[in-house]
Amino acid sequence: MPFASAISVREAWLGDAAIMAAIHRACFPRCWDEAAFAQLLAEPLCLSLLAAAQGDNSPQAFVIVRAVADEAELLTLAVLPDNRRQGLARALVGASAAACREAGAKRLFFEVEDGNDAALLLYRSFGAVAVGSRPAYYENGADAAILSLALSGRGPDDAASRAPTPQFRRP
Repeated sequence: MPFASAISVREAWLGDAAIMAAIHRACFPRCWDEAAFAQLLAEPLCLSLLAAAQGDNSPQAFVIVRAVADEAELLTLAVLPDNRRQGLARALVGASAAACREAGAKRLFFEVEDGNDAALLLYRSFGAVAVGSRPAYYENGADAAILSLALSGRGPDDAASRAPTPQFRRP
């Protein structure tokens, strides 16, 4: 499938919980249901974004990040299998990193199954570096790799860089 010429990214709303659950179900053997997405969409510390190839009416991918204090964590990123390798995940990671930075987060953390080379390559392409692992974290026994992306020039342990808990703007 060719690369999308343009990608639209928009904030997800409560009414998007069903489509997000459907995308998640298509991507993961252990998926979250619509109620779980509705709860995350209502959480003021979470930002949820949807992406679609320009001109498509239906989203093909989404990301959810949560920010607390001056750190943010990517909770989940999903791209429909038929729509992978079109730049949707890259657009979502870039947009969520920018939103976290704007909200005052200094670092964005990623947790990914060790061996998920596509995700590891994507996160590293933004400058994320390995900072730890969780042995046998996943049900299949795979380890979780933990990566961190600096969103500002200050380090996470710089006391002067501590900021209030970010709040994502809602229209």
